[in-house]
Amino acid sequence: MLATRGLTWRIGEVAIVDSVYLDLAPGEFLGVIGPNGAGKTSLFNLITGLRRPTEGRILLDGEDVTALPPHRRARLGLGRTFQASSVFGSLTVRENVRLAVQAYRGGSMKLWRRAAADREVAAAADAALDRVGLQHRGAALAGTLAHGEKRKLEIALLLAGEPRVMLLDEPMAGVSAEDVPELVAVIKSLTGDSGRAVLMVEHHMDVILELADRIAVMHHGALLACDTPDTVMANATVQEAYLGESL
Repeated sequence: MLATRGLTWRIGEVAIVDSVYLDLAPGEFLGVIGPNGAGKTSLFNLITGLRRPTEGRILLDGEDVTALPPHRRARLGLGRTFQASSVFGSLTVRENVRLAVQAYRGGSMKLWRRAAADREVAAAADAALDRVGLQHRGAALAGTLAHGEKRKLEIALLLAGEPRVMLLDEPMAGVSAEDVPELVAVIKSLTGDSGRAVLMVEHHMDVILELADRIAVMHHGALLACDTPDTVMANATVQEAYLGESL
C-alpha cells in the first residue's frame, strides 16, 4: 500500500534520512522507533511531501507520488497527524470535524451557511467522532479539551478524509498516563477489517509492542532493522545501538 525505495534526504554532506526501504501492507500496523534525531519525523515529512527527497521514490498503491505536493497525496489516501496538536480551538469539536469532511468532499467551506443543513456531512462528522469516543463532546470548544481528547480529535479529523494510509507522529506525546489506554484502544481500531494501514512513530515502547505487527528501527537516518516485535527486540545490533539509549 505504501513503499519507499532508497529514500534519502541530505543537508549538505549530512544524511538526515539515509536510503530507507520500507513496505507497508494493507491492514498492517508498522511502528517506527529510534532515538531522538534518528530521522523518524523527517521520514514522515518526506513521505507526506513536506520535504523533497534528495534521492529515492515514494509509492502509494504502486503509483509514484514522489513529486506530488502534500494535498495531492492526501487526496490519494495518505493522511497524517503531527507531534503538536493542531485543531481550531475557537470552534466546537463537531465543527472541526465537519470542516474536515467538507474539505475532503470538496463542498462549500462556509460553515455557518451550509454545514448544519447538510445531513451527509453532519452524519460523517458524527461517525468520525463516535469512532474516537468523542461524540459526547461534540458541542464543546476544541480549545477546552484535555490533551488526550485533542489527540482523539486529530484522529477524527484524519478519519474525515477517509485515508487508506495513516501516519501518526508520536500520538502519546504529552498525554497523561490515565488517558493512554483509551487512546491506544482508538488507534488499535484504525486497521482491523478496513484494510487501512498505519505507520506510527512512538517513544513509548509498551504502546509500540502492543500495537505493531512489525517494528522499524531508525538510527542516524538509516533503517537498522524492520521485523516482528520479538525479532527486533532480540536483535543484538538493535540492543547495542538503540535499546541501551534513552527513548
